[in-house]
Amino acid sequence: MNNIIPNVLQMKGQFVQATWETLYMTFASAIVAAFLGLLLGVALIITQPGGILEDGVLYSILDKITNLLRSIPFIILLAVISPLTQFLVGTTVGTTASLVPLVVGIFPFYARQVQNALLDVDRGVIEAAQSMGSSPLEIIFRVYLKEGLPDIIRVSTLTIISLIGLTTMAGAIGSGGLGDVAISIGYARFENDVTIFSMIIILILVFVIQFVGDYVAKKFEH
Repeated sequence: MNNIIPNVLQMKGQFVQATWETLYMTFASAIVAAFLGLLLGVALIITQPGGILEDGVLYSILDKITNLLRSIPFIILLAVISPLTQFLVGTTVGTTASLVPLVVGIFPFYARQVQNALLDVDRGVIEAAQSMGSSPLEIIFRVYLKEGLPDIIRVSTLTIISLIGLTTMAGAIGSGGLGDVAISIGYARFENDVTIFSMIIILILVFVIQFVGDYVAKKFEH
């Protein structure tokens, strides 16, 4: 092993720390992004043409904001919102500072995925709920979110996997995590075993999250 991954063996502690930082950035930002993205996704589905609270003006505004935020490359977003990050966190460098651009970068994507998932909810079920006198809030929770839960879990899994990829890009500006190790140490010092081992850990995380997400989604399938 000393001949195959000599640099990795000398950095075992750093890899443990980097893995923890990647998990922290991924799931901390995922929780906030899930809340914001779910709110936006539901708002899009209920205000769209034919929605239970149809509002063309509001839908148009929300739709354009979602598309605009999704169109900004993440590496540029890191720099653009650095003043906001500085204001909220007090610094633009480090693991916690990366949470701000990660949330801003991923929640519009998640919102669109939620909207697409809820579009698959049977229109007949929605109309039946309306005919029984259910309020819009009851339809949102008892029909949209309940019927669309398996698909929401699937898009949540996809979003978390995408977040892992974004954390590696955040590593380019010193956020910590496996991306930082792969770039600042493995790539910069030509220590290929460090870069490859970082990639392997990231792939393992992706496979585990995908497996758990698929398993949970199937459990909630009707």
